[in-house]
Amino acid sequence: MLKSVEAIIYHDGRIRLLEAIRLRTSRKAIVTILEEEVGIPKVDEITLVSEEALAEDWNKPEEDKAWSHLQPEQ
Repeated sequence: MLKSVEAIIYHDGRIRLLEAIRLRTSRKAIVTILEEEVGIPKVDEITLVSEEALAEDWNKPEEDKAWSHLQPEQ
């Protein structure tokens, strides 16, 4: 099985996959380092700063109605 998964490699060598993967057993991988640098925002800071502002919009009844077509029928 060959599968490509996008990831970010931090300056200290840590790797963070940008999507979840499930494997039956451990596998070897080949990592290709691209030339482009990535501006990596600190997710925790962005989340904390935007959470309250986004919640104001997301928690409105009209938002629930607008996105209801994406929800499974109950």
